[in-house]
Amino acid sequence: MNIPNSDLPRVVIVGGGFAGISMAKKLKHLPVQLVMFDKHNYHTFQPLLYQVSTSGLEPDSIAYPLRKIMKNHKDFYFRLAEVEKIHSETNTITTSIGVLSYDYLIIATGTKTNYFGNEEIEHNAMPMKTIPQALNIRSLILQNFEKASITNDDEYRKALLNFVLVGAGPTGVELAGALAELKRNVLQRDYPDLNLADMQIHLLEGVDRVLPPMSKTASAKADKFLRDLGVHIHLNTIVTKYDGLNVETKDGLHLKAHTFIWSAGVTGNPVVGVTENALHEKVRRYIVDQYNRVQGYENIFAIGDIALMMSEEYPKGHPQVAQPAIQQGENLGENFKRLLKNQPLKPFVYKDKGSMATIGRNKAVADIKKLRFGGFFAWFIWMFVHLFSLVGFRNRVIVFFNWMYSYINFDKAARLIIRPFSVKKKEVEPEPEL
Repeated sequence: MNIPNSDLPRVVIVGGGFAGISMAKKLKHLPVQLVMFDKHNYHTFQPLLYQVSTSGLEPDSIAYPLRKIMKNHKDFYFRLAEVEKIHSETNTITTSIGVLSYDYLIIATGTKTNYFGNEEIEHNAMPMKTIPQALNIRSLILQNFEKASITNDDEYRKALLNFVLVGAGPTGVELAGALAELKRNVLQRDYPDLNLADMQIHLLEGVDRVLPPMSKTASAKADKFLRDLGVHIHLNTIVTKYDGLNVETKDGLHLKAHTFIWSAGVTGNPVVGVTENALHEKVRRYIVDQYNRVQGYENIFAIGDIALMMSEEYPKGHPQVAQPAIQQGENLGENFKRLLKNQPLKPFVYKDKGSMATIGRNKAVADIKKLRFGGFFAWFIWMFVHLFSLVGFRNRVIVFFNWMYSYINFDKAARLIIRPFSVKKKEVEPEPEL
C-alpha cells in the first residue's frame, strides 16, 4: 500500500469520523507516522444528513476531503480501504488493500444501523447513516412523487405519498419536521395536480415519548411542534414487519407505504480480531478504560461511538453523538504527547455541552446544562452551533447561503434526482398500470 518504513512510531487510525479526525489533528506536530484508513475519502457531518435527504442541502456541503483536513501533516498517509481484521499478536492489520504493521492502533469505526435482528426490515428499509444513503432517500422521495402524479390508482398514490419513519430520536424527529416543511412550503408548488392531503407522515417510536435521550420538557415541546406540522406520532409502537409496502406493528397498526425510513437505533461497528472479552456483546462496543485503552491491550485504543467507557455517571457509556467522540479524540491526542514522553496519562472526563434538535422552520428544542427551552431562540442556537461545527470555511459559507435562501424563499433548491434509486420489487402488490 506504499507506506514507507519509518523509525518513528506508527499510529494507525481506523475511521475518519468525528473521533478520528479530532485525534489526528492533535498529532500534527508529534514525532509519529500517522496512517488513516476509511472506506470514504471524506469526513461526513452526520447531523445534517437529514437535510441532504430532504433536498435542503447538496452532499458536498456537509462532506470534506480527509486528505485536505490533514494537508499540513508532514508524515500523514491516507488510504481508501476497509480494515478487515486486527492481528493483535503480531501488531498488524489486514485491509482490503494489504497488510500493515502498527505500533499503536486507534479504532474509531463508529456505529452502523441496528435492525434488532429483523432481516425483513433490514432488507426493505431505508437507512440514513451515510451520504449515499441520504441521496437514495432523496431520490426515492422525489421518484415517488413523480409516480404519484401520473397514476390513476388512488390506493397506489396514497401508498406512494405515505412516509413512515421509525425511531423518534433526533434523526427521526428532524427528518419528520423537514418532510412536513416540504409538504407545507414546497411540494404543493411542484405538484399542483396532486392533493397534498394524501401525503401522510407517520413517526413511530417504541417508548412513551419522542426524543427519549432529551428532557421531558424538550420531548413535550417537540411532540407539539411535530403535531402542529401535521405529523402523526405513534408512541409505544414496535414495528414487527415491513415487506416493501405493508408496515405492521406489535399493537396491530397497519400502514401501506413505499417510503419506510429506519432510524430506530445503532449498534457498534467493530473490527474482527480484537478478543471478544473486550467487546460488549449487547451493544457491540469496545470496553475501554478511562484513557480509552481497549480492555486487555496496551497499544490498542477505541474512541467515539465504538468505545464503551462505563462510569458511575455513565453506566451505559457516553452518548453516541458527536461531542463525546470529538472530546475523546482530543483527549487521546493529548495523551499521546504524554505517552511519548513517558508521562502519566490524563483520564477522560466528558463535558456535556447539551443536546438540541430542530423541528422545522423557527422550531427547535434545546437542553443546555439546566436550561430547557424551545422555539425560535433554540432554533437560532441550533443553526449557529451546527454552522460553526462544520469542517471547512467553504462548507460553512455554502450551508449558510442555502439556509438563508430557503428561509427567505420558503424553498429547498436541491430537489434533484441525480441518480435514480432502484426500489426493490415488491411481491406483495405489483405496481398498477399507469
